[in-house]
Amino acid sequence: MTENQLELLAPAGDMERLQAAVDFGADAVYLAGREFGMRTAPANFTPEELKQAVALAHQKGIKVYLTCNTIPRNEELERLPEFLREAQDTGVDAFIVADFGVLRLAKKYAPNVPVHISTQAGIANYETANAFYELGASRVVLAREMNLEEIAQLRAKTPKELEIEAFVHGAMCVSFSGRCLLSAYMTGRDANRGDCAQPCRWQYALMEQKRPGQYFPIEEDARGTYILNSKDMCMIEHIPELAKAGVTSLKIEGRAKSAYYVSVTTNAYRCAIDEFRRNPEKPVSPWIVEELNKISHRAYSTGFYLGGEPGQETATGGYVRDYEVIAICEGYEDGVARLSQRNRFFRGDVADVLEAGKPPYLLPLEELTDADGCPIESAPHATMTVFAKTSCPIAKGAILRKKRSSSDETNQHGT
Repeated sequence: MTENQLELLAPAGDMERLQAAVDFGADAVYLAGREFGMRTAPANFTPEELKQAVALAHQKGIKVYLTCNTIPRNEELERLPEFLREAQDTGVDAFIVADFGVLRLAKKYAPNVPVHISTQAGIANYETANAFYELGASRVVLAREMNLEEIAQLRAKTPKELEIEAFVHGAMCVSFSGRCLLSAYMTGRDANRGDCAQPCRWQYALMEQKRPGQYFPIEEDARGTYILNSKDMCMIEHIPELAKAGVTSLKIEGRAKSAYYVSVTTNAYRCAIDEFRRNPEKPVSPWIVEELNKISHRAYSTGFYLGGEPGQETATGGYVRDYEVIAICEGYEDGVARLSQRNRFFRGDVADVLEAGKPPYLLPLEELTDADGCPIESAPHATMTVFAKTSCPIAKGAILRKKRSSSDETNQHGT
């Protein structure tokens, strides 16, 4: 695989998010069954849903990687062989594993399925990558703590057949490669079994031993500080450097995120990769960079890739939410778009429209009617059908968004 042949790997927490990844340009998706995956928050996939998901993706030429990257306990191992056999029967294109025992069982009970080694394994050097290759891995997902120079060194000292996958966008973990015990200690929810409560995003202050109940902010702020709250990663402007370092697959974090998040991030990185393929010397288009500010996110950083620590977002534990989805286009005919409402919008609003593979465009919503053809001033009801008259054709599946007003922000921060 050459530098300008990059796989775009998108997250899929359920069928809706899988469809979003498919529609907006993923080359591959990663997802989980109901067990053995590192994210229990999303719905994930039953055996029958997994079979359907693989069939849907393969129809579009998209690969499906199944996460089996928890660290299972003894009592769970008895269920693992059947889980692996059933997954092999569905036609999944790879397992993502972190545990040596799971790797061994995968080779024994599902020998036809390639194995990728999860970032949970903490691969940060070429000797470890080579060891996993010799054990039968076809791909390694690198530790997020590696920089570009280290990745290039690893690529130079590993077999060219070994694929290299790296995260390029999404949430970062304060602990090394996600090996965190804080959630289990504070809540009883084990992050290494997919059940992280994200206590690193909580608000903390100090208390001196002889002054019980007297709290001291770590910074001069009455709210305390979010000292463990890692910034989000965003490498949209550095795809050429990732390719030059030898990365094979660009991975978007977010199986617990919304279908909207999957749509926007997949579309942005799809367009950025395609621009890179057309002209490796040209900087990514500004509209692509701006798209990633239209999803819920923490302050962005480039992670460890460019050297140094990415830093923490100490001012708040929450997200930046500047845009909200107001509708999904379900069809367009004779100058009228049929919309399914997602958040309240009004006649006179200007929608920011996202279609797959294209820059967004602005669309004034000047004439609205309800399902009975009666003029309406607003669309207040969830998933209600709204017809919008417009001379601009809108593609089915297009996402209509609206920039939040200052009053929206006030209400958001006040709740």
